[in-house]
Amino acid sequence: MSARAASYRIRRAENTVSAILLAEDDESVRAFVTRALTHRGHEVTAVGDGEAAINALKAQTYDLMLTDIVMPGLDGLALAETAARINPRMTVLMMTGFAEARERADGVRSQQGPVTDIITKPFSLQQICNAVDAALSGQRVN
Repeated sequence: MSARAASYRIRRAENTVSAILLAEDDESVRAFVTRALTHRGHEVTAVGDGEAAINALKAQTYDLMLTDIVMPGLDGLALAETAARINPRMTVLMMTGFAEARERADGVRSQQGPVTDIITKPFSLQQICNAVDAALSGQRVN
């Protein structure tokens, strides 16, 4: 078991929260995911683009970053690479509704990059919460 997974299990047992950074340019998806994860007991910082995510990463340490792949400006893959340099212990979970973007992210993930898993949109509240819990505990969903 990795140190990150052990730390997550201890926090879950102690009922403490995980700090999650959400980078999603679609306001409705951002609000939906924020509500779902907050309701699940996580502390969520939600931003609308990659540059704002970089600023948030420099200001605070997060347990997990959940990012859309296709965003204007800095996309999710570039964000994940930058995030890994800022906080190499952070788990990165990606989401996309585009097959081509998923293929690119799968390539990064297979190279032992910072991406833990990729969730396909549209997803249900239960699916996103399960994916986040699995990523935080060191498991893969897909």
